Amino acid sequence: MRRSRVVAVLAAGGLAAAGCSAPGPAEVTFYGDGHTIRVGPIGNCDLKTGTCAADPGAAGTLKVRPGRSVQISVPKEIAETPWKVTVQYVNGEGRRQPLDEHIITTGDRYAYTAAPPAKDDQITVVEIAQASVISRTGDPNDAEPITTALWSLQVQPG
Repeated sequence: MRRSRVVAVLAAGGLAAAGCSAPGPAEVTFYGDGHTIRVGPIGNCDLKTGTCAADPGAAGTLKVRPGRSVQISVPKEIAETPWKVTVQYVNGEGRRQPLDEHIITTGDRYAYTAAPPAKDDQITVVEIAQASVISRTGDPNDAEPITTALWSLQVQPG
């Protein structure tokens, strides 16, 4: 399942070497097909202390019918940082489609709507990744984004 692979990447990826920033108790709200769920991070890191924590059980589950969108609402702690939405779909025949990724860097966007490309496409997973931009040398020209927190929604056909 993608969730376990992403948690492994979050824990083993550039986070341990670079340090991490915790979103604290930040929750992401997902709404789809008349249902709402608030989800805590499945993984996060704190840049100040260099500690990371994983909680795969924090992933949410929501029933959404094929062709329906999922609306995402993030709190200020996420909206003011770079964040990425990754959406997985299957088509009407059940075949996985390429990942749909959107990077949000405006610092003032609190919501995003993930809409399937076709009326018979089914969203299967929606993930939000929060990033911090760091420089190992202090030079802003070598700054790089590091994933510091991850929220996951598993979508079941409604």
